[in-house]
Amino acid sequence: MKSLFSLLLCLFLISTNAQTIYSKAYGNARNPAVIFIHGGPSGNATLFEGTTAQKLADKGFYVIVYDRRGEGRSKDESATMTFKESFEDLNQLYQTYHIKKAHILAHSFGGIIGTLFTNQFPEKVRTLTLAGALFTQQQTYDHILKQAKEHFKNDSAQLQEISEIENLDKSSAAYRKRCYEIASKLDFFNMPNPTPESKSLRKEYETGEFYKNNIRNHNSPTKFYQNEPLNNLDNTAILKEIKRKSIPLFAVYGKNDGIFSEKQLNSLKNIVGKKNFKLIDNCSHYLFVDQQDEFLKFIELKLK
Repeated sequence: MKSLFSLLLCLFLISTNAQTIYSKAYGNARNPAVIFIHGGPSGNATLFEGTTAQKLADKGFYVIVYDRRGEGRSKDESATMTFKESFEDLNQLYQTYHIKKAHILAHSFGGIIGTLFTNQFPEKVRTLTLAGALFTQQQTYDHILKQAKEHFKNDSAQLQEISEIENLDKSSAAYRKRCYEIASKLDFFNMPNPTPESKSLRKEYETGEFYKNNIRNHNSPTKFYQNEPLNNLDNTAILKEIKRKSIPLFAVYGKNDGIFSEKQLNSLKNIVGKKNFKLIDNCSHYLFVDQQDEFLKFIELKLK
C-alpha cells in the first residue's frame, strides 16, 4: 500500500512539474470549457480572473484562466515567449483539465495567439471569440498614430515624438511599446463614462488579492520580438480559413476602444458575420469590466 501511495504521489509531482504555468478552473468540470487567453506580451489574467471568471462560470461554463509561461504568475526565466511556446501552454491546459475541446475566449494580444492556435489545432476548438482582440496589428498602429497626429496637431514636441515612432522598425518591441504609450496618452484604454458598476468592479479588484498578483514581466515583449519571427501580423486570411473549417467565430468589442478604427471593425464584422459581432456602447478595451453585464450576455448567448 505504501509503495502504491508513493507511486501515485510521484505521478502527481511529475504532472505538477510538467505544468510550469499558473492556471485555475472555475465552475463545474461537466460544463462546456472556456479557456481565457490574456493580453500582452507582459500581461496576465488577474483582471479577468478577479472580476469575471466566476461570474462566467455561474452562467454554466467551466472557465479556465492561466498566465502564459514567463508572464504574470507563471515565472520562468527560460521562457522564450514564442507562439510555439504559447501553444504548448494551451495544450498543457487541455491535458491538465482533461479537455478534448474548448471555447477559446481571447482578449487583446491573446487574440493573435487564440487565432493561430485555432487554425493549427481546429479539432480542439469549439468556438473562437475575439474580445477586444488584435487581428490586424499594423492597421491598429497606423490608426493610433493617425489619431495622435490629429489630437496633437498643435503640439510640436508630440508631433516630433510621433515622427520618431514612425521611423522605427515596425517589427520591433520599441515600435509597439511607443505606439501603445501614445494610445494611453489619448485615453484609448479608458471607458468614456465609468458607471457605478464598473467603478465598483475596479475598486474590488484593486483592493483585492488578484491586484497584488498583477505581476508584469517587462522583458516579455523584448524576448518575444527577439525569438518570434512572426510578429506584427494580419490575421484576416487566417480568420477566413478558420471560418471555412466550420468553427464558429464571434467578436465583441468596445465601441470606444480607441486602438481600433471603424474600418477594422467593419472588416471583422464582415468576416464573422453580423449576427456574431457586437459593439458595446460606453465601453473601451477592458470590456469585461467596463460593461460586464453586456459582455456576459453576449458570451452566454453565443456559446450556449
